[in-house]
Amino acid sequence: MDRTLIFVFGMILGSILASCVSLAIRSNKNFSVISKIKIDNNLFLGPKIVVVGGGTGLSTLLSGLKLFTNNITAIVTVTDEGGSSGRLRMEWGMLPPGDIRNCLVALAKDDNALNKILNFRFDRGELKGHSLGNLMMLAMTELCGDFATAIEEMNQLLAIRGRVIPVTNEKVMLAGKLQNGEKVQGELDISSHGSKLIDLWLEPGDSSLHEEISSIISESDLIVLGPGSLFTSVLPNLLVPGFSEIIINSSVPIVYVANLMTQPGETEGFTLLDHVRWIEKLSGITPNFLLVNDTSIPEKIKKIYKNDKADPIIITDEQEIAFKTMHCAIIKNNFLNIIDDKSVRHHPIRLSEALINLTRKNGEIPWAE
Repeated sequence: MDRTLIFVFGMILGSILASCVSLAIRSNKNFSVISKIKIDNNLFLGPKIVVVGGGTGLSTLLSGLKLFTNNITAIVTVTDEGGSSGRLRMEWGMLPPGDIRNCLVALAKDDNALNKILNFRFDRGELKGHSLGNLMMLAMTELCGDFATAIEEMNQLLAIRGRVIPVTNEKVMLAGKLQNGEKVQGELDISSHGSKLIDLWLEPGDSSLHEEISSIISESDLIVLGPGSLFTSVLPNLLVPGFSEIIINSSVPIVYVANLMTQPGETEGFTLLDHVRWIEKLSGITPNFLLVNDTSIPEKIKKIYKNDKADPIIITDEQEIAFKTMHCAIIKNNFLNIIDDKSVRHHPIRLSEALINLTRKNGEIPWAE
């Protein structure tokens, strides 16, 4: 794509988006002015929650958390190689925007309206396969000169509840070692060989952490890892030099949100304990809390997943004993959300409520009346 086209495209898109966001906010007549002020005040005073990850799991959680607090920071991985993000990474040398885009949409005040705009995908011509949001972030990156600054501008432009930042502003790639000694490289290879991995790292190994992460962590009330793919969403963030140490040295409680299902190739055959042990092995982090779904998935849906070699992640008595020795408190609840009677996701509201409860003091939420 011509660079001039990208610049013009970005400027026009920015104006359109700003107008759409403003219109969506003004057209919300569901609440009185007084009710809206009260809600906005509670959100402003809400707990400071840092969520670390990427992919669908992260954006799902964010869509629920924004209903409880404005003080959200999503720290997002930048190792995506698939689809439109992968093409832009290869052709333009930019960091992959897909996961960032999904988080921005999830935190928007009117996520339905913004979703239609940013996730619109072209189906023909040179732009086939690209989403409108990815191209806008490409334009913003070209205008701003670097990816992190572009994302900060997007945070402001879209007036989202919270912030989205990349874990690093540098180009990194996942690499790993298999049980047979073979090296695999790139997110796509890692995701298809995860269950055979014995080690995982980033290349280059000296990437710099986003400059604000240290202060963000120190000022937070809760750190949440996941939900999301273990090797390609959660761990890539923790592998950036210095990030794990900042988390460990803070006094902030750490929560790991267990995935609902294993993932074919990546975590095939894994238990919840396997997930946590990988986090410990590569980052030195032992979560203080584990959030685990305790509601059975309908047999019809389990069969659909089973055909793809994916199974529900459950916690056994033996695992509970192991977690007790690790000083991991287990919080079980119904976090299940069934989509179109054929797939499962975390329920964004129930999951968010459980996390908010962990920020309570003496049984009360400090910022609530």
